[in-house]
Amino acid sequence: MIGFSIKEWAAWAPGLVDHDAWRAWATAPWLPAGDDMPALAEVPAMQRRRIERLGRMAIQTACWCQQAQDSGMPLVFASRHGDVARSMELLESLAAEQPPSPTTFGLSVHNAIAALYSILRRERGNYIALAGGMATVEAACVEAAGLLADGAAEVLLVVYDAPLPAVYADFADEPDAGFAWCWRLAAADAGGPVYRLAWEPDRPGPDVATVLPHGLEVLRFFLSGEPELRLAGEGSVWRWRRDD
Repeated sequence: MIGFSIKEWAAWAPGLVDHDAWRAWATAPWLPAGDDMPALAEVPAMQRRRIERLGRMAIQTACWCQQAQDSGMPLVFASRHGDVARSMELLESLAAEQPPSPTTFGLSVHNAIAALYSILRRERGNYIALAGGMATVEAACVEAAGLLADGAAEVLLVVYDAPLPAVYADFADEPDAGFAWCWRLAAADAGGPVYRLAWEPDRPGPDVATVLPHGLEVLRFFLSGEPELRLAGEGSVWRWRRDD
């Protein structure tokens, strides 16, 4: 079991921008949809033009959560699918026997959004970009807990995803949505509620339908103030608990 406190949070999805809107959503959740993008006013226009929608969502929440004086904080960027739309663009170019765009290739790799953020912020500290299937959030929290245990005062955790391209529709195993959220994590003894995470082997049983992807279900649990959440993913049952 791991534990940590959440010192600050931010989230963005179409129709959900400020804290009040997200807290209201947590009491009656719905699947965000739409093509809106955050303004990302913190980034100069010349650099902002290079950042696609998924990157804008992730970087916007990170900018809201990490203050200017927080330089050097370890960063954990977590996305189940990453910018798979760019990857599809590359594959379509190859299928059409056209040369793939070097820029599209450079920005399609899984750590590209984290790298862009570190460049924009002039961050020279540790950052990691990871994917853990349906349990991507939990894998990221384990990574962040390890960084805290190694002596980091705080860790910035950014979780983000976008709907899959239509060609992958038959492989989707959870609802699709475009969203990003960010937590600034500290050790469990830093004050405030402590969030604990444990896991155990999954046991065969009936599937439980949900209107939210795994990543948004974790955010809903955090915002709702509920004491416990159980989620299945990647052969495990993940048990979240809030201790006030």
